[in-house]
Parts: sequence; C-alpha cells; structure tokens
Amino acid sequence: MSEGENRQSEGSPQAGVVTVSDVQELIRRKEEIEAQIKANYEVLESQKGVGMNEPLVDREDYPRSDVDLYQVRTARHNIACLQNDHKAIMKQVEEALHQLHARDKEKQARDMAEAHKEAMSRSLGQSEGLSPPQAFAKVNSVSPGSPASTAVSIFRGAWLGQLVEHKPLNVTVIRRGEKHQLRLVPTRWAGKGLLGCNIIPLQR
Repeated sequence: MSEGENRQSEGSPQAGVVTVSDVQELIRRKEEIEAQIKANYEVLESQKGVGMNEPLVDREDYPRSDVDLYQVRTARHNIACLQNDHKAIMKQVEEALHQLHARDKEKQARDMAEAHKEAMSRSLGQSEGLSPPQAFAKVNSVSPGSPASTAVSIFRGAWLGQLVEHKPLNVTVIRRGEKHQLRLVPTRWAGKGLLGCNIIPLQR
C-alpha cells in the first residue's frame, strides 16, 4: 500500500458516521494533493519543460545531459502516485456528500412526520377540550305514529342537543344525564308538522 493510500485509509470516515467535518477534512486533503501535483509539474517545467512523456535520452539513446534526470523521474513518479490518490479522494468526497445528503433527507422527512403528528395531536387535544353541545330545547311530548315516535331514543323528558330540519337528522338527546344518539327523519304524517313531537325552547 502506498504512503498516499495509508493516509487515505487512516483519515477515511467510517461508513454510516460521516459528518460535515469529515467532508471538510477530505476536501482539505484533496486540495493538498492538488497542490503537490502542481509543485511536481513545476519541477518538470523547470527541466526544459520535459513534462510526463518527453524522452530522457538523446537521439543516440544516451541519457540527456541538459536535465536533472533524478528530479524528472522523481517528479513523474510523484505525479503518477498523487493522481491515483486524487482519484481515490474524489471518490471518497462524492460518497461522503451522498451520505450527508441522504441523511439530511431522512432527517427532514422524520421532522416533517413528527411535526405533522404533533399538529394532529394538538388538534385532537383541542377538539377533546371543547365543551359538548349545550341543550337548547326540551322534548315535552311525542305523538304516537309520528316520525318522532319511530326514533325510539326520543321520549318525554329528553333534552335535545342538536336539531336540523327537512333532512335526516343525527340528533343527540340527554336524559337523566346520559347522552343518546338517534336518527330522526322528518316526514309528512297524519298529524301536524314533520316531527310529531312538542319541542319547548329552554330559557337561558
């Protein structure tokens, strides 16, 4: 394993625990590698601009005397190793950023779910805290054979909690402190009105 690979393995963030600091450290190392690559290219440029591929022998296949062969070979070797290190560090940066992004999306989804749950819980609590409908009328009498008489939960002395006319009614009545739910359908019958019961408004 090369020295660069050793540095990468020692500083690489562990899977699943990537932090912003880890990404910043990876980017710092990437920039450090880029600076080293640039410095080695400057060495090659100072040696007659030989670059990475220029021959180091003359036309007669003798070592060139116009350049420092040791510096050139060392710089070329360093550049090749550093380019591999750069490629590896770029992959690590990409993977770390991907993990951070995925974790942020998961956290955002969890936060939204918790906020929704909290809002629903608060709304439910407020609904449960509302006072029950107050009785506003009393059923004083029920005529036999009337629509009201078919709603078996209505009887003399029941307190009417809700009433809507001209369509099926879901009515809440209170008798002896207990609530009863019934369905009353106002219809025309042999007697007067649509209900067939006497409703007395309560005096507040």
